[in-house]
Amino acid sequence: MQYYIGVDGGGTKTAIAAAGQDVSVLAFAKTGSASWREYGIASVVETIKQAIETLPFGEADSIAGMALGLPCYGESTDGDQELEQAFLTAFPDTPLYFTNDVEVGWAGSLGLLPGVNVVAGTGSIAFGKNQAGKAARSGGWSEFFGDEGSCYWLGRRVMELFSKQSDGRMERDALYETVRSALSLTNDFDFIDLMHAEYIPQRDKVASLQLVGMQAALAGSMSAKVLYAEAAAELCLLVRAIRDQITPECDPFLVSYTGGLFHAGDLILSEFTTGITDLGGKVTPPKFDPAEGALLLAFSKFHPDGLPELQERLKNN
Repeated sequence: MQYYIGVDGGGTKTAIAAAGQDVSVLAFAKTGSASWREYGIASVVETIKQAIETLPFGEADSIAGMALGLPCYGESTDGDQELEQAFLTAFPDTPLYFTNDVEVGWAGSLGLLPGVNVVAGTGSIAFGKNQAGKAARSGGWSEFFGDEGSCYWLGRRVMELFSKQSDGRMERDALYETVRSALSLTNDFDFIDLMHAEYIPQRDKVASLQLVGMQAALAGSMSAKVLYAEAAAELCLLVRAIRDQITPECDPFLVSYTGGLFHAGDLILSEFTTGITDLGGKVTPPKFDPAEGALLLAFSKFHPDGLPELQERLKNN
């Protein structure tokens, strides 16, 4: 049996979806980060290869096509070439489609329909296509000077707000006590050592502080609520940039979303929805997850006749 694979590579985790040619068999797997800048190309390829080998397909089965949505892809000419060669070596007889992970987020959230998808997970980035197929991306530059509105960005801002509320530069609110409780601090200045030892070296650990910010906002912290409003405004800027580049024909144009930040619900979605409406867009919940979007891309590239059946199968899964 021939089957197809979609890979949603993320900075923190990677999700994989696969389907047989007649879509009677669906399979999923999860593994670690696909960030080659952080872990190296060889490690990322091996991690994904091992996860694919856990899928319930036998030795007689063959991969008829694979779509790989990978972080950092498209951002380094040399890196892209090395990454492609490494995957071609690992999967020598497999047709491969390489793209940035933001495209698989779009493919899943909008089911390949024209519109814009915003990803706000560890990092932040947006991608869109219009009806003519013109595509554009915005954001996703670097956590050091970009990724505004992401969980990492929010995590750094939580650090900033706690330090300012601790030493009197800002009035204390629920964020101060929430951080102290979540991190079991008895001495505020222990925060410095803890951040340098356990958080700052790891992007996902910094991003996890977004959850502490969410707890603070739900506990009534005005500084944390303002922070989420600022995050929503930054994400709307990404959408505006895409809108201006692709000039969507639809009015309003569709805007969807993926990524861990949106698990904060109305805390982020309320301001985000208002901002998107002001831009002429319409927020719509994601149809499928990014791994399923990667699988849809694989079918669209290598088995387009099977797309309607796959979409129906995913809806009913």
